[in-house]
Amino acid sequence: MAALTEKTVLDALRPVQDPEAHRSIVDLGMVRKVEIAGGFVTVEVALTIKGCPLHTVIQDEVEKAVRNLPGVTDCRVILATMTDEERARFRDVLQGGTGAERSQGVEDVPPLLRPNVQTRFVAVTSGKGGVGKSTVTANLALALARDGYRVGVIDADIYGFSIPGLFGAADRKPTVIDELIMPVQAEGVKIMSMNFFVPENTPVIWRGPMLGKMLRNFFAEVHWGDLDVMLLDLPPGTGDVALDVHQLLPKAGELIVTTPQRNAADVAVRAGMMAKKTGHEILGVVENMAYRVCPHCGGRDELFGRGGGQRVADELKVKVLAQIPLQPETLGETGLYEPDTPAGQAFDDLAKIVGGLVSAGLAG
Repeated sequence: MAALTEKTVLDALRPVQDPEAHRSIVDLGMVRKVEIAGGFVTVEVALTIKGCPLHTVIQDEVEKAVRNLPGVTDCRVILATMTDEERARFRDVLQGGTGAERSQGVEDVPPLLRPNVQTRFVAVTSGKGGVGKSTVTANLALALARDGYRVGVIDADIYGFSIPGLFGAADRKPTVIDELIMPVQAEGVKIMSMNFFVPENTPVIWRGPMLGKMLRNFFAEVHWGDLDVMLLDLPPGTGDVALDVHQLLPKAGELIVTTPQRNAADVAVRAGMMAKKTGHEILGVVENMAYRVCPHCGGRDELFGRGGGQRVADELKVKVLAQIPLQPETLGETGLYEPDTPAGQAFDDLAKIVGGLVSAGLAG
């Protein structure tokens, strides 16, 4: 039997991850001390903040990993709180680039904006409000996560933020570690929104430059970790935030959301034309509230007319990727749809199409 040493304990703890940072607690410098007395092992773990809500998860995982080592008869886990210096090192590990990146002088570039990033960016936009763009974004994110993708959502609709509410997370607050923000996680999706930083029902009264700065902070000051897909819920129309996204993410793909109504379709075309002029690839059109499934006969009631999605697709020379039915029933207090409902099935189908596009590298 191998000797029980500090190294063997640290090796056993290396697979244990911080639940928010998704990195090894050893690599993050959270294991402050290991003491061994015969078969009794004491591990001191420094948590990022006092009263960390996930402390029991970390404690249980550490105990389990240590107790599984040969020769361990008992284990004690001491939970402490990081010093300012430890938090600064924690942030450096999370945000630090590779050696090659440091040699090229790009260590100050946010990880998501670095040249070799593998994350694919998909902006969800519309010509006008009220077409369900945010609902489409949230449910597409959920469906992609169900398919195994690592998904993040930036609520870039800074005046009309609604993504946290759709996920049932409007009352939650992100953890902040040495000015590095951990995104809120809900339903397997990482979320960041102005909703988390302003009092309830307080309007955001900012001019364009401030909006652009906040959007950049969502990339620079948030630890997103490794993502496969980042969805951005853009404000409706063709304003400053949309322009900032085009400048920040020149290779992003875009989904255009409309309803069957002609007035919604006409302004959606303008949003799509802007995307084309800025070099973004339009992945396709999503026609939301396309029909209602009759609860009696299963037929389609086209309450808002027909043809809006196809009209936009024809003008932009792309395809209609999905027609989402109108469905009032959602999951609990959220704006999310169960996968076995008509709307949920439509989003699952859309996720497979979008997932195929991003996997092929067509959206970034």
